[in-house]
Amino acid sequence: MPTPDAVLIAGPTASGKSALALKLARDFGGAVVNTDAMQVYRELRILSARPDETEEREAPHYLYGFVSAFEPFSVARWLEAAERALQEVRAKGLVPIFAGGTGLYFAALLNGLSPIPEIHASIRVDARQRLKELGNERFHAELSARDPVMGARLNSGDSQRLVRAWEVFEATGQSLAEWQALKGTPVLTGDLARFVLKPNREWLVQRIAKRFHAMVGAGALEEARALGTLSPDLPAARALGVPQLVAHLEGKLLLDEAVEQAIAQTRQYAKRQMTWFRHQMPDWVTIERSDVGEMAALIAPSLE
Repeated sequence: MPTPDAVLIAGPTASGKSALALKLARDFGGAVVNTDAMQVYRELRILSARPDETEEREAPHYLYGFVSAFEPFSVARWLEAAERALQEVRAKGLVPIFAGGTGLYFAALLNGLSPIPEIHASIRVDARQRLKELGNERFHAELSARDPVMGARLNSGDSQRLVRAWEVFEATGQSLAEWQALKGTPVLTGDLARFVLKPNREWLVQRIAKRFHAMVGAGALEEARALGTLSPDLPAARALGVPQLVAHLEGKLLLDEAVEQAIAQTRQYAKRQMTWFRHQMPDWVTIERSDVGEMAALIAPSLE
């Protein structure tokens, strides 16, 4: 069996994706390419469960901790970086192993992105200012009057997507829905080995709790404290555990309360990930194991 052009490993948070990808990279001459929206941020090594420095030395790792949490980041920027990483990995004769839990990143790899024009910074600033002035409900109503399709798709509490829909309409005169209907150019083509992890639910629940407690012991509070001036509009501000730990540092929650709320949020997020994978990745090979060695053994025939 020929070696695939790339290996893709998707899975919910805490399911062992990073460890699995590292083992495959070591065993089969691969490089791990981060496909997780929060592991791109350099300030979130602990809270995003990024591979540590020892693990990064065991095999080439790309797109981990290469962006500041204090700057805006998008799937479009990630896709550009992923394309460059893919070229470098292949130039070195390594097998690219994309591993992560962000479904939109995998979709962008396989389908490309709609060619939405770059939005001028002044328009983006004006959109956020208008949201602040009007509040979510009135802003949503005003968006609905201008762009009924996106107004119907979005709820008033989804500030980030409301602003995005507004600024695209403002800049182009077209609904974001119209731009999204246009097809992009896939980055990954050819022979792809695609796997989605589906661990036992009870095992995952226990692992999520154990891992978050370990994060707190490893310095997660210090990471959260360093994000003290981070704008709540930035994606990193919504990283799992960050809002709760920041609330604790501000005296709004006891540490035990913050930890329990963060664990509950992480469980809910893992459930949403599994739902997305089930609907969007029906033809991917499902691996219902939790042991890294067993998972690697199931994937190995694709790489030998």
